[in-house]
Amino acid sequence: MEFRCRLGTDSGEILERIRVADNEASLRRELEQDGYFLLSLRRRGSFQWSGVDFPGNRRPGARDFTVFNQELAALLKAGMPLLQSLDILRQRTDQPVLKTILDDVHEQVRGGTALSDAFGSHGDLFSGVYTASLLAGEKSGTLEETLRRYVSYAKIISDVRRRTLSALIYPAILLALSGVVVAIIVVRVVPEFTNFYESMGATLPLATRVLTGVSAFVTGYFWPIVLAAGALAGGGWAWTRQPGRGAQLDRLLLRLPFIGNVANRFSTSQLSRTLATLLGGGIPLVDALEVTARSVGNRHVSRHLVAIAREVREGGSLSMSMRTCGLFPPVAVKMVEVGESTGALQDMLNAVADFFDEEIETTLGRFMTLVEPLLLVIMGIVIAALLLALYWPLLQLGAIAS
Repeated sequence: MEFRCRLGTDSGEILERIRVADNEASLRRELEQDGYFLLSLRRRGSFQWSGVDFPGNRRPGARDFTVFNQELAALLKAGMPLLQSLDILRQRTDQPVLKTILDDVHEQVRGGTALSDAFGSHGDLFSGVYTASLLAGEKSGTLEETLRRYVSYAKIISDVRRRTLSALIYPAILLALSGVVVAIIVVRVVPEFTNFYESMGATLPLATRVLTGVSAFVTGYFWPIVLAAGALAGGGWAWTRQPGRGAQLDRLLLRLPFIGNVANRFSTSQLSRTLATLLGGGIPLVDALEVTARSVGNRHVSRHLVAIAREVREGGSLSMSMRTCGLFPPVAVKMVEVGESTGALQDMLNAVADFFDEEIETTLGRFMTLVEPLLLVIMGIVIAALLLALYWPLLQLGAIAS
């Protein structure tokens, strides 16, 4: 792997070099042996095209990372020193990405770097919630408890996402299957009937003429259509990667019927649980809001959280800022207001997250109950209409012959 290094020398000179090494840990040792002071280190493995970044680094698996934190908390609780715990865990893991990261983290901690800074040096590979939790645990001397709190938080967020995706998989499969069936009929079946009807020289009904015309267009321009669809998808993806476009897309998502309601509740639940986790770790409210703003998946909500953090820093209350924003459900704002007035904001935020998690699960359950038979009916109607338009001339000939 290639790394871009910014180095300092004994004479005070600043150098930039490209070095090749198996991992960051071995490169750090090599540079120290050469007498350099490492100022910054970044892996070369990404390129940019039309303002779109294609990262070369991969994140460690969520499950492997959760297990690592569980084991680290267990070792710390057993009285094992941090450096020795990291050494044990980095040797045990068989996940290549996580092992490379842990090798570097272990090397940095061995050199005197704080654990939060060691993980934070890997940029966006780890959420701000994790590094902020580590920092709070280090400052308060409760790193083991903080790790357990983070593991609990990660499991709950992962479980909500898993249930949400599971509820959407079946409708997606039905839509995909219906699309495949319609495509087979249009591309493979209709042309055969078209040739048969042309040999008869009969006048076709309007529905049949429309269907055969669509089929002729699709089969005649199949590859241009595929290329145009691919270019459109690529252009749309590139557009969303431009600065500010993602927030616009997320804002549109929140305005969609039903989907926007679910997305809003999920964002509210996510920010409430994240904020509660950070406050439980001893992080001040303003700092916790800033970290939460970087951790919320919806970028439109994230922008509003940055503004809310600024208002709270200037002396405003969290509940009033959320109410002025107009983005969050009234029940969430009211519960936050109660939490502020009673001094139990962390507990109330956890209650808000639990409340909306249950609402999301209930809403998705009702959605699945309604959408499954509805999709089956729509699929049946579409396919029946295609077949009726295809066979209608034969039915007319049969009626004339009789």
